[in-house]
Amino acid sequence: MKLPAAVNRRNLTIIAVLVPLVLLFIWVALRAGPLAPINVTIAKVEERAISPSLFGIGTVEARYTHKVGSTAPGRVTMLAVDVGDRVESGQLLAQIDPVDLDQRIDAAASTEARNAAMEQSASAQIADASARVRLARTQSARVEALIKNGWVTEAMVDQRRQELAAAQASLAAAQANLAATQQDRSRASLDRSALIAQKANLRLVAPRAGLVVKRAVEPGTTVVAGQTVVEIVDPAELWINARFDQTRSGGIAAGLGAKIALRSRPNRLIEGSVLRVEPLADAITEEILAKIGFSAPENLPPIGELAEVTVILPSENKTIVIPNSAVQSVNGKTGVWVLRDGDLSFVQTSLGAVDLDGWVQVMSGLKKGEEIVTHSAAALSTNSRISIVDELP
Repeated sequence: MKLPAAVNRRNLTIIAVLVPLVLLFIWVALRAGPLAPINVTIAKVEERAISPSLFGIGTVEARYTHKVGSTAPGRVTMLAVDVGDRVESGQLLAQIDPVDLDQRIDAAASTEARNAAMEQSASAQIADASARVRLARTQSARVEALIKNGWVTEAMVDQRRQELAAAQASLAAAQANLAATQQDRSRASLDRSALIAQKANLRLVAPRAGLVVKRAVEPGTTVVAGQTVVEIVDPAELWINARFDQTRSGGIAAGLGAKIALRSRPNRLIEGSVLRVEPLADAITEEILAKIGFSAPENLPPIGELAEVTVILPSENKTIVIPNSAVQSVNGKTGVWVLRDGDLSFVQTSLGAVDLDGWVQVMSGLKKGEEIVTHSAAALSTNSRISIVDELP
């Protein structure tokens, strides 16, 4: 059956309209739709010397904290300072009730005075015994001479000798008594001095100038020996307790320079340096700890503020490097997208040091001169079609 000419013309007209539309749709899909190539920027793997850096985060802490407390138990009767007060060295901070220390000091003084009187008595006894020894020695010598001529008997000689020995024994006893009395007096004097020092320690004073950061107790509280009453720090001696990833911490050492960005001043870098690297690392978080000091002591931040620290590590010799923007993570693997013979492939790499300019050291996986993708307008795959552009909007 032959169609009318009008129907054929209508069909041809529809086909003539649809074919350009389909072609336009295909062209749009291939150029701007989901089938369109992904715009990427590329760079070449370079060989250059870099100054690697290590990034960490920490908190501002006081380098020295003085915990002032009593050396003896007692009740806090007065606190002269509050949190935030600045104190000078030797300034009174708190007072502890001495309880019975005054009575014990008086008792020790009385014992010392009694021992002094006994010492005088022992000295007098020594003088008396010494006189008796001299007299007995003279009489003994006299009878020893008389017995040679037969003027005295042997019994009289023995009697004089016995008197001399008794006098010498009395002298030795008096001397021993004096030594014991002197020791008792010295012990009483030391006890009294110790009690006086103990009472003085109940008057808590600032060991140095600083800022009161903690008032651990209030008046009326009973404290034990060694318990902290007031804590003082020197705000001019602060450092940052920073944490760094162990996998990138090789080369960090005391004396290296650092850049500090405080949370309150994120756009202003402060000069600092590594004061020391702690010998004990955190095995749970796999981080090492380091103390970062401020180069300039002016306008230091408050204690406890967070800070970001970048440590400048020793410079590396010429090595294979790539921009850190090229590093991607695909299926849990770290690597870069590489153009090889026009094909796109993901190459797993082993990375090393990173510098402040954004260059990353490549330990393995890439060669100098290879082309890698630095930025892409969408996620890439090995089947992705790409279009190389100078920059992405």
